[in-house]
Amino acid sequence: MLQTVSEWLWWERLWLPVNVSWSDLEDSEGRIYAKGSHLFSALPCALCMLLVRYLFERYLATPLADVWGIKDRLRLTVEPNSLLENYFRNQAKAPSQADVRSLCKKTSWSERRIQVWFRRRRNQDRPGLRKRFCEASWRCMFYMFAFIYGAVALYDKPWLYDLREVWAGFPKQSMLPSQYWYYILEMGFYVSLLLSLSFDVKRKDFKEQVIHHTATLTLLSFSWISNYIRIGTLVMAVHDCSDILLEGAKVFNYATWHRTANAMFVVFTVVFMVSRIIIFPFWLIHCTWVYPLDHYPPFFGYYFFNVMLMVLQLLHIYWAFLISRMVYKFIFSAVRVSKCSCVYKSEEVGTYLWFTVSHCGSPVFCSWKVMTGVMKRRRTVTHPATKDRVT
Repeated sequence: MLQTVSEWLWWERLWLPVNVSWSDLEDSEGRIYAKGSHLFSALPCALCMLLVRYLFERYLATPLADVWGIKDRLRLTVEPNSLLENYFRNQAKAPSQADVRSLCKKTSWSERRIQVWFRRRRNQDRPGLRKRFCEASWRCMFYMFAFIYGAVALYDKPWLYDLREVWAGFPKQSMLPSQYWYYILEMGFYVSLLLSLSFDVKRKDFKEQVIHHTATLTLLSFSWISNYIRIGTLVMAVHDCSDILLEGAKVFNYATWHRTANAMFVVFTVVFMVSRIIIFPFWLIHCTWVYPLDHYPPFFGYYFFNVMLMVLQLLHIYWAFLISRMVYKFIFSAVRVSKCSCVYKSEEVGTYLWFTVSHCGSPVFCSWKVMTGVMKRRRTVTHPATKDRVT
């Protein structure tokens, strides 16, 4: 049975065009071709990534957080209550009004006390600022390194400037060492992200992140085995260029460099829209849909690869919608602040305005504070989903 499954899995018509077999891709005359066995290197690379991340966060990011004065906010602990704790863990973290009344009867507590308990209990599970800073610093460092490496590996390649060159001689295109290490580096990183999901900061777009990482790994694996390596390297470079700015903006935001963070977020928005909403679909997907037909008839791998690219594009559209909504709220929040009866310079009143973004976007958190003399006034915008105060 295993033999049958293996034969079906490696059936040439699934991976290669008509009239091309695996024997045509055997190493010969100094030409080395990509093989499925090469992908096993991604797992030890992922484990090395986790080790490097641990060392980076402990010996670089944490001391940097100390230098910038980044501290976790002290949060009040909840009163011990086994009934409420059991409800929180097994049913819902934010009970409905009817459930609050029911819990009031069971605990003899007031509704206000129940609501305060659940709000504090949710706050206890939220990751601290230092953890967010360390995670964003690690991702920013990796994306920067990967993008620079990809740019160095691609700058002298003809298919970077003429996409038709992507398919010249396909599938008998020999593998370059730079392509091998670029793939293993990226795949190791995404495998490490999947392995660390359980202890990473859990964001609002958690499910979308799992889909994104899984689709990315599937796409990279398939493109490697089918020798779609040239287009694969271009896809990776397009994705990395905007991720650097996003993670960098979060790093500066956590360090309270708000003007720098806001400026980087604006640049990130422009780069994201250009790279993933324009270049990715109208250049790269067009390259994989149209140009291959000049060289061979469609086969399963052709359709599968393009479907996976479309899955990524749907995620890009979803994140672009979230980012656009955040920019919209940013603009109109700024307008409302500017129309306040009391006008202060930002340096004098400690204006704080920033978006907490998860990877490629999540609902906006926006707050500002105005302090003058002995008076302190704080305005807070509630989270659109939980209606919790942002503190």
